[in-house]
Amino acid sequence: MRAAVVAHPGARWELRDVPAPQPGPGEVLIRVRASGVCHNDIWLTNGVYPFPRIVPMITGHEPAGEVVAVGTNVTNRAVGDRVGATWVQAGCGACDYCARKLPVTGQTAMHCAVPVLTGMTAQGGHAEFVAVRAESTVPIPDGVSYQQAAPMLCAGYTALSALHAAEPRPGDRVAVLGIGGLGHLAIQFARALGHEVVAITRSPDKHATARALGASVVVRDGGELRAAGGADVVLVTGMSYPAGAEAMKGLRVNGRLVLASIDPSGSFTIDPGQGFFAKGQRISAAGHDGLHRVTEALDLVAAGKVTPTVETFTSADVAEAVERVDRGQVRFRAVVTY
Repeated sequence: MRAAVVAHPGARWELRDVPAPQPGPGEVLIRVRASGVCHNDIWLTNGVYPFPRIVPMITGHEPAGEVVAVGTNVTNRAVGDRVGATWVQAGCGACDYCARKLPVTGQTAMHCAVPVLTGMTAQGGHAEFVAVRAESTVPIPDGVSYQQAAPMLCAGYTALSALHAAEPRPGDRVAVLGIGGLGHLAIQFARALGHEVVAITRSPDKHATARALGASVVVRDGGELRAAGGADVVLVTGMSYPAGAEAMKGLRVNGRLVLASIDPSGSFTIDPGQGFFAKGQRISAAGHDGLHRVTEALDLVAAGKVTPTVETFTSADVAEAVERVDRGQVRFRAVVTY
């Protein structure tokens, strides 16, 4: 099969012929039709995170396609099913964390001793075929294309999980910081769930787009958010924790700020001059919250309430897609077809 292989840390993604995987017990084999490029894929390949030890190193945790084979003991999927696969396939089942019998979520990836992670500890979805645990797949609704589905499997999953983690109440005003792969979806999710949305961006060229996505107000930073009336919820979807901390200037009393993204080098610091101790505010983080969130995200796409904005690349152009994502030149999610 053809797959995007990373030969060593810092190497350019290269399309190669490699052996196709076969589904083991409890697994399905997916013929990948589209796979999204997440910035975490790039950080894995350029050394920001430890380089995966899988051989050949094929990353990618947003693959969408159809099931072409099933392993033994698979009862929930059949050949021909349209499915997507996600980042966390399973825990090891034997460590102290797994002994707590918690649902498989993003926490599993960070706390299980030996988790099964698509594109990190197991071969990923930037290939013509990928074998994954059947229980870690979700059905793709009719009418949702593979190119639309792929971004929902991580970016949409993350953004919607973050919104729910903020526990927004009816009438709450939601601010989204960072109008990118996660943020453009977070605006739409919040709007679809009935909230007034404020977009926070320092990019003037994104103002019109943010309004078209559903934001009623666009501001530059936390100071302008405060001047515009503030927000009950702030979702930090960009890759700067210092910018997230600054956005707290516009967080209302009893407001909730959720870190939905990763900043590999910056720190989130509470300004003591803001009187945090007396405002009843809450700061939390959110990762993948369970496959029901992916299903909810895909259903909102199927209903026409959320539309991911993607740029599609052929597999022959996968290296270009990665480089453009790394330079911040894609609006808003790069998807590679295989």
